[in-house]
Amino acid sequence: MGPIGANDPFELTRQLVDVASESFAEQELVSLIEQELRSLPHLEVTRVGDNVVARTDLGRDVRLILGGHTDTVAANGNFPSRLEGDVLHGLGAADMKGGLACMLTSARRHVDPAYDLTYVFYAREEVPAKHSGLGELFDLRPDLLVGDVALLGEPTDGELEAGCQGSVRVEVRLVGARAHTARAWMGRNAIHRAAPLLDALSRHEPRRPEILGCRFHEALLAVGIEGGVSGNVVPDAVTVTVAHRFAPDRSAAEAEAHVREVVDPHLGEGDTVTVVDVAPAAAPAVDHPVVRRLIEQSSLRVTAKLGWTDVARFAERGVPAANFGPGDPTIAHTAGEHVTADSVRRTWRALDDLIASAVSG
Repeated sequence: MGPIGANDPFELTRQLVDVASESFAEQELVSLIEQELRSLPHLEVTRVGDNVVARTDLGRDVRLILGGHTDTVAANGNFPSRLEGDVLHGLGAADMKGGLACMLTSARRHVDPAYDLTYVFYAREEVPAKHSGLGELFDLRPDLLVGDVALLGEPTDGELEAGCQGSVRVEVRLVGARAHTARAWMGRNAIHRAAPLLDALSRHEPRRPEILGCRFHEALLAVGIEGGVSGNVVPDAVTVTVAHRFAPDRSAAEAEAHVREVVDPHLGEGDTVTVVDVAPAAAPAVDHPVVRRLIEQSSLRVTAKLGWTDVARFAERGVPAANFGPGDPTIAHTAGEHVTADSVRRTWRALDDLIASAVSG
């Protein structure tokens, strides 16, 4: 494919969708983005692996980071793109090549922005966190990610989704004693022991805290169970996987403590609880002057982000961040993924207006 040269962000979205970039196979798209950015003399461009960072250096008082991931999930009969009127169908149309198109359009047009700008195009977001390109950048070149506030182009349909919830996942292993099922009373059924724990989880009332006007909704539930030996053996072990989504008024340590508070009454001798995954939450950044200006200037609807996104990586390092991009998040990763021209252009106009005029004072 030739250069990605469309001037209209919606047409540019189509060009980006037509460059395959499933996780771990993003090199063609990344090289095209790098080529485009290096053609812009007002930007300093750095490539780290399959991640590209471009920065202005104008001595502005505030540095705004615009970030987006270049990868998509696996194709599901939805590649290449298909245009029907003002609706673009295709893999990554919503998540998140519309957001990348807005970033590239800004990089071209904002030669003299009101803020210094950092554009972060990073790889491998749709796979386990240990592979994250953004994590790679924070590990190898954290200097490239220094900023005052960040906007990530995750699909929000041109509205603002503030902060994000954190996640803790644990494996609860309950033990028993094996016996022949013909003499079941001689054993101890570990799977039956899971019943009180599952009942407690099903009756758990999730918190719904409101933080800076954003309503979060927690969850604590069993998401997996594994046990059993064979049809004629009383099982001596069962593992229940428990997931907790927690609001940003709790730290990861506090969230883990809450999980243990629910689980511990159902443990006995030899039982174990192992934390297998932790991701921090991010507080809503709606009180940051730049984010507040974006909201007020474009009359954006604001909601809490109930999932996890990379805004948490920035918030963990002291950079307030929010989710703002085109595309409907509810259709991301589906065979019917699409984005409308209105969603892309409306998001671009809001971003353009924000970058063109700084916060007074």
